[in-house]
Amino acid sequence: MTQLQYRRTGSANGRTGSRYWRSKRAYLGVLPFLIFSGVFLLYPTWSVISGAFQDKVGKFSTAELRAVVNSPISRHAFFNSIGISAKTAIAGAIIGGLFAWALVNGKPGGFFYKFSVALSSVLAQFGGVMLTFAFLATFGFHGLVSTLAVRFAPGSFLAQSSWLYGMNGLTVLYTFFQIPLMVLVFLPTLQNMKPQWREASDALGGKAWEYWLRVGIPILTPSFVGAALLLFVNSFSAYATANTLISMADFLTPLEISSALSSEVGGANPTEAKALSFVMVVVVIIAMTLYTLLRRRVTKWEKQR
Repeated sequence: MTQLQYRRTGSANGRTGSRYWRSKRAYLGVLPFLIFSGVFLLYPTWSVISGAFQDKVGKFSTAELRAVVNSPISRHAFFNSIGISAKTAIAGAIIGGLFAWALVNGKPGGFFYKFSVALSSVLAQFGGVMLTFAFLATFGFHGLVSTLAVRFAPGSFLAQSSWLYGMNGLTVLYTFFQIPLMVLVFLPTLQNMKPQWREASDALGGKAWEYWLRVGIPILTPSFVGAALLLFVNSFSAYATANTLISMADFLTPLEISSALSSEVGGANPTEAKALSFVMVVVVIIAMTLYTLLRRRVTKWEKQR
């Protein structure tokens, strides 16, 4: 009777509940997150995937998806998105990685370290209209830097603000928020590297390049590449910055999706938008799968260190 009471009703005071319900009660904390993910992530993803294989009347068809793949305009926008994402991911990973390395080799917990981490957290989210306005006020026509350049260095590229409104300008803007994101993502990996490894290498007669070639680079490479993939996805899905700076539908895939959803000339085509979104989802899934595999390897190393 005592065992039956413990299994079904719990303790006599009734405060702790049964062992079965105590184990299930722990999942109640993640229930709001699961609901939020289902409503704002899983359902929209399923709507995009299913809608990409339908025609305008809702019947199964691959005509719209084939039309998007064969469209020169869509291919141009897609390769522009891939190109700018790859360039900004590489540039942001290298510059941000070097900056994170400088923070690790500085004074841990010092003012500069705390200030840099806090500033990186802010700048990583500094995009869209705010970032575009900041660059227009600085480098755009009649901006601060461009005005000074026209007066004191009229032959320099800073005096010609047209570079800001093309691929080069958008690359600079994207790299601006990629660098602080790389600092935040790559900093924990650098902090997990023990100084005893370098000391052991020096004690055994190893040179600096031997330490980096045999110890440092093999350890940091999976995390570095994984962070670069995360930066690639972050740039690939960016929309607001490009929309406020350029706003040409055939320039990037996110802009083309926006044009297909809300055309000002009556050419809206939600099915085309879902087909374009499906192509982006495939690219993001591939990148995030590689990122997950690399993170699994890094996590295994962190547990064994």
